[in-house]
Amino acid sequence: MDLNERIKEHYRSNWGGFTEHTFSGEPICKLLPKFRILKFKPNEKRNLWTYATCGMSAIDKKQGLELFMLAPTENDFLIELLAAAAHYHTSGDTLGLGHTVNFGCPWYDGSECDYGLISLPYLDGPSLEWLANEPTDIRFLWLIPITKEERDYKKEKGIEALECLFERSSFNYTDPFRKSVV
Repeated sequence: MDLNERIKEHYRSNWGGFTEHTFSGEPICKLLPKFRILKFKPNEKRNLWTYATCGMSAIDKKQGLELFMLAPTENDFLIELLAAAAHYHTSGDTLGLGHTVNFGCPWYDGSECDYGLISLPYLDGPSLEWLANEPTDIRFLWLIPITKEERDYKKEKGIEALECLFERSSFNYTDPFRKSVV
């Protein structure tokens, strides 16, 4: 079974069925020809849309990385955001746990959240986080939309301090119109 099929099966075992978005003629194709974004509809376990990379990890020899985002409504713009993050990861600096990504625009029109924080998959736990794959294990991390103020706070105080603020404020990670917790 090739790498993308293993990744798809890993997602399927955690979230069920999906639709697949392929890319042609876009910059990501030159770097990762088999790259896909998978879209999962809400189901009985989770009343959210889930968008996930598939094949982003093909470039990394030390540890593979795949990212996913959650959304309260269907929002295919997240396909573009995840493709841009994958392109950055493969052509620029390697991304990982605790890093932030500048979306360059809000994740929903009118939202203050125009950055993303790469975090542990707290809602899914270890069954999603790791996929053993010789010679490179693959890590699945959550790209959480955050505000510029939250990004600046994380840079100054660290990811643990920001996550503590999230917990204390009853942070709603799926509300595109939430205010900053900082």
